[in-house]
Amino acid sequence: MRVAVVGVGIAGSYLLSRLREEHEVEGFEMLDRSRYFPICAWGTSRNVMKDFAKKVGLSFEEYLLFTGREMIVDLGRELYHIKLRGLCTFDKKKFEEDLIRDSKVKFGVRVSSALNDYDLIIDSTGFNRSLLGRSKNEYFIPTLEYRVKFSNPPFDDFYIKPFKELSGYLWYFPLGGNVYHVGAGDYFNRHCRIVNEFVKKHGGEVLMRIGRPVRITPPLYCQPFYIENIVGVGESIGTVYPMLGEGIIPSLYSAEALLENLDNLERYRKTILKMFKPYVTVFEFIRKKLTGKFNLERDWILLFKIYLHMRFREERYGIQARIRDFLKVMNVTGRKM
Repeated sequence: MRVAVVGVGIAGSYLLSRLREEHEVEGFEMLDRSRYFPICAWGTSRNVMKDFAKKVGLSFEEYLLFTGREMIVDLGRELYHIKLRGLCTFDKKKFEEDLIRDSKVKFGVRVSSALNDYDLIIDSTGFNRSLLGRSKNEYFIPTLEYRVKFSNPPFDDFYIKPFKELSGYLWYFPLGGNVYHVGAGDYFNRHCRIVNEFVKKHGGEVLMRIGRPVRITPPLYCQPFYIENIVGVGESIGTVYPMLGEGIIPSLYSAEALLENLDNLERYRKTILKMFKPYVTVFEFIRKKLTGKFNLERDWILLFKIYLHMRFREERYGIQARIRDFLKVMNVTGRKM
């Protein structure tokens, strides 16, 4: 087939690498190559990423920047420590560049409508959802992130500070050499103030400013996934984990699902809905918290399902999930920011 991949983030670049072996494939990216920089904290699970890297002939170990020992959770009244099981940061920019190294990609080209002469057009434009169009009743979290260098880093491992009502959190992810990604996302738009206060308090030097909204609406509410010969993948169809705002591995899962169902987009739709069904539970919990409708006596089952989802996928998320830790962090929702 002749395939166009619009957007060369993690899902798009991975698909370019996988598809070029059997199809005539071309990528399109709206940013100039000199301006392109992957937006996110670059945190992921090395346990899962090594397998994806292997499928495209790469060694994930070559891209590792930092592997954490513990997650420091700032609950305001105390710092709580949770053991990690493979959570790391990696050079996402270099990884994506190597994925598309042997592919034909046109940078600085904005595609907003169907392209002619292609059998399949993949919308991997993330939040923009440029070809499929916006879904109704979307939820998204605005974010701001800095690439920061500290002469005296306040923490030597992963650190997060959840906000009231689980509306978002501040993150501090090590990249090596006293350089960190420091950012925050908050549904109630307090993120810019909080990030700036943190960087100023700890004497950080801002090297780069990045950020954009993150869609937390799950795939069930991001349909349609395909229109005629246009099909979505990754964040464009809602694959970001709503609780954490994490989208690297989910985007790659969706890319694999598309590869397995290129000849049947309806089967792909059903596969995605089944694969990301747990995200609906997480989203319903988050939405209830954001709208003040969460009732513990009535909605405790949502919390329990979320805990079980993560408890049996510790390798996937790279973090140890224990009921004591889970409930401890959830208690943060009752305090004021």
